[in-house]
Amino acid sequence: MHFLFLFMDGIGFGANDPETNPFAAARTPNIDTLLGGARLVAGSAPLQTERATLLALDPNLGMPGLPQSATGQAALVTGKNVPQLVGEHYGPKPNKPVAAIVKEDNVFMQLAQRGYRSTLLNAYPPPYFQGIESGKRLLSAIPLAVTSAGIALKTHEDMLHGDGFSADFTGEGWRTHLGFTDSPLHTPHEAGRRLAEVTRTYDLAFFEFWPSDYAGHHQDHEGAVKLLEHFDGVMGGLLEAWVDDEGLILITSDHGNMEDLSRRTHTDNPVPALVIGAPPLRQKFCAGLQDLSQVTPAILQFYPPKD
Repeated sequence: MHFLFLFMDGIGFGANDPETNPFAAARTPNIDTLLGGARLVAGSAPLQTERATLLALDPNLGMPGLPQSATGQAALVTGKNVPQLVGEHYGPKPNKPVAAIVKEDNVFMQLAQRGYRSTLLNAYPPPYFQGIESGKRLLSAIPLAVTSAGIALKTHEDMLHGDGFSADFTGEGWRTHLGFTDSPLHTPHEAGRRLAEVTRTYDLAFFEFWPSDYAGHHQDHEGAVKLLEHFDGVMGGLLEAWVDDEGLILITSDHGNMEDLSRRTHTDNPVPALVIGAPPLRQKFCAGLQDLSQVTPAILQFYPPKD
């Protein structure tokens, strides 16, 4: 059983309005086909198609205020109602109470204890590690969960060897923005196929796609549309290479943001959970799935402790 967790930061179900919601404006033929012509907009979930199930998850978790990144991501990777445990929605980076919950137990730790291999597919450039070591940068909840399980974050070397991915999947950003001219460069379709191939070498592969939240906060409609069309190109290669009977793909988020570019802040909209795979696997995973804190338990049921 292989599980690919595509975490797409800051996306919710917004109005079917192309003026404010890039999900209603972007050309995403691969996702549209996967959903039988439906779009990732309000009113589309719940939905079942031949290859996919689409649900709406509650990111608010019973707490007032707008959901935030640290507590939302922590809830996703720990299986705990982190906002309730710390008494608030908090972010973007974990404070001490949130960090303590993440470091105590999370999906990566659980899988390691049960004898399974998991990883974070994102590769990080040298300045990122320098910032962490100097204390000028804090780990966000997801890499904090990974490192607390004793799993090393991927580096430029991992990208060169084909086991790590840039935030844009293709390596283009590492060349144009970071100056790594030796970084491998792939088309979105090729990158999607590589995602499927690399995931097969792990039990759980996690990828953090943060540019979506960045575009939302900057109210960048044109950039957000291009971002979604790029992501859809990656999905085309991934769906082509993925074998549904071998495992599941999950695309979900920590809170809404990019689906409503009329505002700079997060939203309290439900977030999508797009699950791709064979119907029996999807049915097992999606049974009773209603909020962010239920994602990790839904994953772990596929991975009983090994003898």
